[in-house]
Amino acid sequence: MLKFSLVRRGLAGCGGAIVLACTSLGAWAANAPAPASAAASSPAPAPASATAPPAKLLRYSFPVAETGFDPAQVSDTYSRIVTAGIFEAPLTYDYLARPFQLKPLTAQALPEISADFTEFTFRIRPGIYFADDPAFQGQRRELTAQDYVYALKRHYDPVTKSPNLYLLENAKVLGLSELRKQALAEKKPFPYDVEVEGLRALDRYTFRVKLAEPSPRLHHVVFNDGSAFGAIAREVVEFYGDRIMAHPVGTGPFRLAEWRRSSLIALERNPGFRELRYDEQAPANDPEGQAVARRLAGQRLPMVDRVEISIIEEDQPRWLAFLNGESDVMDRLPNTYAGLAIPNNRLAPYLQQRGVQMFRAFLGDVTLATLYNMEHPVVGGYTPEKVALRRAMNLAYNGPQELVLVRRNQAVRAEGPIPPINYGHDPALRSEMSEYSPAKARALLDLYGYRDRDGDGWRETPDGQPLELELATQSDQASRQLAEIWQKSSKAIGIRMRFKIAQWPENLKSSRTGKLMMWGVAWLAGSPDGDTFLALGYGPNKGAANHARFNLPAFNELYIRQNKLPDGPERFALMQQAVKLMVAYAPYKMSSWRIATDLMHPWVIGYRRNPFQREFYKYVDIDHARRPVSP
Repeated sequence: MLKFSLVRRGLAGCGGAIVLACTSLGAWAANAPAPASAAASSPAPAPASATAPPAKLLRYSFPVAETGFDPAQVSDTYSRIVTAGIFEAPLTYDYLARPFQLKPLTAQALPEISADFTEFTFRIRPGIYFADDPAFQGQRRELTAQDYVYALKRHYDPVTKSPNLYLLENAKVLGLSELRKQALAEKKPFPYDVEVEGLRALDRYTFRVKLAEPSPRLHHVVFNDGSAFGAIAREVVEFYGDRIMAHPVGTGPFRLAEWRRSSLIALERNPGFRELRYDEQAPANDPEGQAVARRLAGQRLPMVDRVEISIIEEDQPRWLAFLNGESDVMDRLPNTYAGLAIPNNRLAPYLQQRGVQMFRAFLGDVTLATLYNMEHPVVGGYTPEKVALRRAMNLAYNGPQELVLVRRNQAVRAEGPIPPINYGHDPALRSEMSEYSPAKARALLDLYGYRDRDGDGWRETPDGQPLELELATQSDQASRQLAEIWQKSSKAIGIRMRFKIAQWPENLKSSRTGKLMMWGVAWLAGSPDGDTFLALGYGPNKGAANHARFNLPAFNELYIRQNKLPDGPERFALMQQAVKLMVAYAPYKMSSWRIATDLMHPWVIGYRRNPFQREFYKYVDIDHARRPVSP
């Protein structure tokens, strides 16, 4: 999932107010170096009676604007945080369990999987309903297996331009790619009513997926992710047409109540949501998690009535909104305020006195100081001099400065694409990707003919043409800081660099279509498996996960081989070979694996970051007795 910041699309207790999740960070580090847009109309809630409990409101903010709420069209993290609360996949991850564990959500049980990992059969629970919507013309609409068939087919529809199609294409679902090619060739609407062998509803509540090749982790990658692959009703899509991004209708615990683009997103409890009780399982070595599980056990989900998400791009107003109690959760403390709020990664005394809670965990992501468009005539290509240019830029980039000045030590240096909490990570790996050496960079440029021939202090290309790089960026504080690091780093080796500033959604769109030379982003996993990070380099993923448009046959072969194997030594070895090729050819500069520090006011109950479950707000409660002033 690019956390775009790119979708897709993923530590043991420390004592006190600090909890570290997923894997021990300390132990690991010891061994490592627009205008308003109307949402679907819904009736206003009736006034609360004198004896009714007050509505529970959860407020927090995004640092980046959303793009929309159609699962088949979005890939950015922030839009998918919203769609995850509206749409549901057959499976989900237990919110508290570590290691991460799949469990049924709309499915009756985990899927039936053939021994060769080419057939997956899902049985959906009867009695699950979509949220009421005008598209249903006053009828209550039950979820069926056909809704999942339709939802998956939408990713193949050329009109949808799904950024997540690559996940299904890589799995080679029988017959669907052929339908897509037919629609493209004939320039006709996608034939949704044509049945294919690879995706079929067997009865009202059962559907089967058949693949041309093994895919041992398909259910972890696709069928656990409602944010992109959740069930959607065909009549809703046809009712709203090209307005579907503003009218999400799913079976999940929330529905869209209000949307002011790039300003405010409000979700309200879905009044027709089925009875679903809190039943999360914390590990034995997590006493804080176990306390949460005991306190909330049996509570009906969701526990809050409304979620309001403000878009606050700058760090200072986001921080002040939390301090002033206008935000209940500080989702990822801005790095700018790490020294003030968590000196030495301990919660500051003044925050402890206010009862503020703290939770730290690896995000399961990799920051890309830049991607290099491999099809661009200046930075792209596979010849030795083009590889040398990218590697020299990577060596010149002041990664240590990024960690200190921008990340404020809320990250560790990346040796490759796969972060510590994802399968395929090798803690012993040390690579050039993390090295900072302007001297080596200059020597490499000299060796391959990037020299200053006219004495103006700037290098030219090997054939004597002017050399100037362009980095796409945004106007927020962190982007400005990163751009400054790039400017100083490139100047130190005699390479001109200019900057093209645009809004983040605009850069995302341009990057997908190959219109940017360079862009700094991050990639966030949707599951604990490291395949999603190798997907950054797989050629057929170009324009989807692979924004660098890297296409190396040797890498592609390794990617396919590891993808077909079950977890084990053979697959792990192939993953390491692929990582080394990605480092050597340098389609990206991977700079860090980030650690999220989340802060919560004392009236927020049950918050625990799960990097692979976006809709945390489904699992938290608000204690009005501890909230000083009603919002």
